[in-house]
Amino acid sequence: MAPLEVIGAGWGRTGTDSLREALNILGYNTHHMRCFFMDPSLDTDDFYNAYHHRDEADWDKIYENYSAAVDWPTCTFYKDLMAKYPNAKVLLTTRTPESWYKSVTNTIASPEAIGEASPKFKKMVDSVCAGGLLSDPVRLADEEKIKAAFVDHINEVKAYVPADRLLVLELGEGWERLCKFLGKEVPNTPYPSSNSTEAFNKARKHMNTSSIQ
Repeated sequence: MAPLEVIGAGWGRTGTDSLREALNILGYNTHHMRCFFMDPSLDTDDFYNAYHHRDEADWDKIYENYSAAVDWPTCTFYKDLMAKYPNAKVLLTTRTPESWYKSVTNTIASPEAIGEASPKFKKMVDSVCAGGLLSDPVRLADEEKIKAAFVDHINEVKAYVPADRLLVLELGEGWERLCKFLGKEVPNTPYPSSNSTEAFNKARKHMNTSSIQ
């Protein structure tokens, strides 16, 4: 299904799963971290190897079943993907650093979530997700440094992506600007709201990363 038409540059826990659902409603097939639990064709090693050997990454093969991609690991590769797919639009999901840090520490970077990860899954996360910041308890405990890294990433994306290719979306914003940017009609359905802290931790019990070998 590649080439990608939409590239998500926003870090996880910025409404990326709601965006995944929204893009699917608009007709895309959207890659997201949770797809590793749903799509047996995906291999975390593809992203690990792409991170360490970017010139050798076969992006068409990696994303062969997808026309859009958001969340980690995609956001780490947004520059590479922009170069590979020059017609793709870039979406940057954001929220306040304070609310993002609280969400992260209560979900994807919680001791429970990290402790359940298989060695293979954790190997990818340690490399691809914010350079391992979120899976290192010592570094994660430095709230101000972690929030600064989050803000630095947002500013980097805004500076790097040409204005005509970039849409910055605030958490919970809705359909209007997204559909206008992508040239789609606004659906007759509410914008999705998924993967809250409560929903994530409930789903985590059924989507254990130890199943990814």
